[in-house]
Amino acid sequence: MKFSALLTSAGINIGLCSLFLSLYSLLRKQPGFVYVYFGRRISEENDMNEGSCILDRFVPSPSWIVRAWEYKQDDILSIAGLDAVVFLRILVFSIRVFSIAAVVCVFGVLPLNYFGQEIHRASIHSESLDVFTIANIPEGSHWLWVHCLALYIISFSACILLYFEYKNIASMRLSHIIQSPTNYSHFAVLVRAIPQEDGESISDAVQKFFMNYHASSYLSHQVVYRTGKVQRLMSNAEWVYKNLVRLKSTAISKTCVPITYRCGLCGGTSDSFQLYRNEFEPDEKKPCPIMSDSRTKPKECLAAFVFFKTRYAAVIGSQLLQSSNPMLWVTDLAPEPHDVYWSNLWIPYRQLWLRQITVLLASIVFMFLFLIPVTFVQGLTQLDKLQQMFPFLKAILAKTVMTQLVTGYLPSVILQLFFYMVPPAMMLFSAMEGWISRSGRKKSACFKVLSFTIWNIFFVNVLSGSVISQLDAITTPKSIPILLAKAVPRQVSAF
Repeated sequence: MKFSALLTSAGINIGLCSLFLSLYSLLRKQPGFVYVYFGRRISEENDMNEGSCILDRFVPSPSWIVRAWEYKQDDILSIAGLDAVVFLRILVFSIRVFSIAAVVCVFGVLPLNYFGQEIHRASIHSESLDVFTIANIPEGSHWLWVHCLALYIISFSACILLYFEYKNIASMRLSHIIQSPTNYSHFAVLVRAIPQEDGESISDAVQKFFMNYHASSYLSHQVVYRTGKVQRLMSNAEWVYKNLVRLKSTAISKTCVPITYRCGLCGGTSDSFQLYRNEFEPDEKKPCPIMSDSRTKPKECLAAFVFFKTRYAAVIGSQLLQSSNPMLWVTDLAPEPHDVYWSNLWIPYRQLWLRQITVLLASIVFMFLFLIPVTFVQGLTQLDKLQQMFPFLKAILAKTVMTQLVTGYLPSVILQLFFYMVPPAMMLFSAMEGWISRSGRKKSACFKVLSFTIWNIFFVNVLSGSVISQLDAITTPKSIPILLAKAVPRQVSAF
């Protein structure tokens, strides 16, 4: 990749950012999008003053950026909450680390790499980015300490910034927990893998167990029932079927007799439909056939929420090993009601290890399948090698602008498009693992996406590009490490 291709990619990205910011500036001023961009303010103030000038609504303005910088951290905390503040702190931390790395590398590392060898220099615009990498430093050079010093400075700065950020976020989180109202989920423990004896219900087993071992702190419990959407549809269908059968055997009331002096086009009176409508309306006095029939009762899962009298007792109960068999009476702190992933509570606890192994194998297979687009993307950065393998590309890439566009911008776009399918796939894998909370599922998915990014987007990206550039030089397996050691630094310019 040449420096001109890098400038082309940067120019396209800057243009797209300016376009999106301008579109946001225009759309936020339109009356039809007021409830989209200012829904929270409208719900709190019930008032929204639109612009006095109609022409101003069709002219993009950067004034909202200036007003956004004027907000303090306390204002954002009171308006948007702690999660928004932490997200903004992550952005601020990233900007600070990137700024330190940019200053150190631009004024220290890049000049050293550029003038590392005594060769004739062309204009920077036509230079290849290889001259800005460590590969341009001659072997055995005494100036390699500059690279080590730059790494130490960046790493030490990142650790110091992380320490202060975590200290600030931890204090805000502690104050948020103290000021928050009492949450009943903090007193609850989720119990799974409950053993059931013959003739004993899950509820009786839970009550008997916790009354024996936690009598002083045990308060109550709630068994989890398996009533999903399919179960509810089947129950409703059976209820409707029973009502229809009962209607057929019931004599029609006299109030349903059609009035003779009405013509056939006018229909009957409104009372003629009253009987059928009332038959399907639930009556509080009459027991519902669904609840009265034992066959349609919801099934009990081998899980229950156990409530304790104090938060300390709940934490202790969630940490203790309740049985000599670690696969029985498994306890965890209960998630919040809106955070519970109810469908995974039906999964038997003994299946979790098998599900985790299966998901691990599926993730590895998915990572290897992703090598195909990564290798294709790296092929776009090695056009000279691809032109030798595919001669028909020479006519297409004859123009300089097309070459700069393909090598500088198209690889990152294609890689991002393929990468969009990774988070949904990882969310599906995490759901199959059997996490009991939505936040736990998202955390597991984030860890999988991070591992996927480190492996596929970094290592595989570098190695695949290096292999493509050195295919003609590989003669024996012993020469592969030496070739990669020389080619990997040059491939880093793709990032």
